[in-house]
Amino acid sequence: MKTAPTLHTERLILRSFTLEDAADVQRLANDPDMASTTDEIEYPYEDGEAEEWIQWCQECFKDRERVNFAVTLRTDGTLIGKVSLTFRIHLPYNEAELGYWIGKPYWNCGYCTEAAKAVVAYGFCEHDVDLIYAYYFKRNPASGRVLEKIGMHYAEYIPKDPERYFFEDTIHYRILKCEFAEK
Repeated sequence: MKTAPTLHTERLILRSFTLEDAADVQRLANDPDMASTTDEIEYPYEDGEAEEWIQWCQECFKDRERVNFAVTLRTDGTLIGKVSLTFRIHLPYNEAELGYWIGKPYWNCGYCTEAAKAVVAYGFCEHDVDLIYAYYFKRNPASGRVLEKIGMHYAEYIPKDPERYFFEDTIHYRILKCEFAEK
């Protein structure tokens, strides 16, 4: 099966998820504090969900809809989170949505910023998207700081609106390819 490329940063290796990651995904995702930072994870995270999610990740990559990277420590390969791009490449769009989560034991270490920047660079260079955007919950300003640190800028405030699938007050950030400076 075709897998995502492996990306290397100073402290991290970003690679495709494998079924061997399931126990670590479940352990990290089954934390109520971490799960509350994203709309991608429901708490509690039940047995079997990680395996299903990893298989879904592989199908999405195969279909060229989305790439999910396992964020691992370069020193020992420990899985610490996930960063992804979901592509909207159908005319007139040529953009991608950045998504991420990092396990609570690894918060406030700069890992999310490091991984997100690498994946944004990958999106602009390898998929030739023109715009990458992201959302975060207003009550989670740390996520907003990640986006600012990688060069994204504020686009809009979206008040809670369940009819539009915004179940919390949400902030939208974005960056154009011409604005991205890979350092």
